[in-house]
Amino acid sequence: MDPNPIKYLCIMEKTRPNIRHVEVSEIERFIANVGERPFRVKQIVEWLWQKHAHSFDEMTDLSKDLRKQLVEHFTFPALQINATQQSEDGTLKTRFRTFDDHMIEGVLIPTSERKTACVSSQVGCSLSCKFCATGTMDRKRNLNFDEIYDQVVYINQQSEAAHEKHLSNIVFMGMGEPLMNYHNVLKAIEKITSPDGLGMSPKRITVSTAGLVKQIRQLGDDGVKFKLAVSLHAPNDKKRNEVMPINESNNIKSLIDALNYFYKKTGTEISFEYILFKDFNDSEKDAEELTKIYRQVPADLINVIEYNAVDHFGFDKPDEDGFERFVELLQKNRVNVRVRRSRGKDIDAACGQLANKA
Repeated sequence: MDPNPIKYLCIMEKTRPNIRHVEVSEIERFIANVGERPFRVKQIVEWLWQKHAHSFDEMTDLSKDLRKQLVEHFTFPALQINATQQSEDGTLKTRFRTFDDHMIEGVLIPTSERKTACVSSQVGCSLSCKFCATGTMDRKRNLNFDEIYDQVVYINQQSEAAHEKHLSNIVFMGMGEPLMNYHNVLKAIEKITSPDGLGMSPKRITVSTAGLVKQIRQLGDDGVKFKLAVSLHAPNDKKRNEVMPINESNNIKSLIDALNYFYKKTGTEISFEYILFKDFNDSEKDAEELTKIYRQVPADLINVIEYNAVDHFGFDKPDEDGFERFVELLQKNRVNVRVRRSRGKDIDAACGQLANKA
């Protein structure tokens, strides 16, 4: 045996697979090898995805001996809640700890009509958008699909406890760029929408992207059924380059082409997200240019979003008159507009504020 017990434990940990990452056939082989009856496989899978166990000890209809053998053969690295904060408007922000000691955040946004989970897809973010707190953090790694799934499970439990209602919607608008973690995000959604998981309709799920053209086209080829939201935030390449460096390699023209391709392949809903910055993208000319983009894409609507102040950035939000004037300009151009007011600002849970502050 290795004289260093910590090193030995680390080696042992690496040799055991994450039970939620293996095929059911591997669990079947394990059950056969330890001499258990085949129905145990169904019980284990139900605990993993439907009953939402977060440890082998919670699988109470399995014998203690079988649970001990599961521990010896597999790992089960579930998310853990590290801290929660509740806003005066009812928004609930949760900081989660990953198995390797990173922190991510998810948010429950309750209204009378909806109970929405805003979930993260990466630890940090590499896009460095010039208005987003997460963009000031280094991207440590992608989240695994089961870590994304765990966020939804926990936030759903919070909704049930506080409001006696299941989640009605999920938005991938938390930390990270979802399409830079393409396969884990799609696999998480597969589990969320599966009858063997949460059984949620894909039409209740929105994936937000800063506009990764190649991946948007891939979504079209994959025939996804969830909604797509594009964070635009500027009406031309010059301004968008200033606030979203990703635009230099994914410009607006290529983005328009990709969105049309996506819609042709899927027919699913597209929306634009547009944060309003005072004296930057809120003029009449900006509204006209934004309308032209809207006309070139089969978009359902533009969400005009109230800017939430973030330290170290030089932006401010327009006053209420300026905000309403911009919205009215779009409406006069027959643009379908929805105003999205900030929720959870007092706990840094609003759009663009997630940065593990508590």
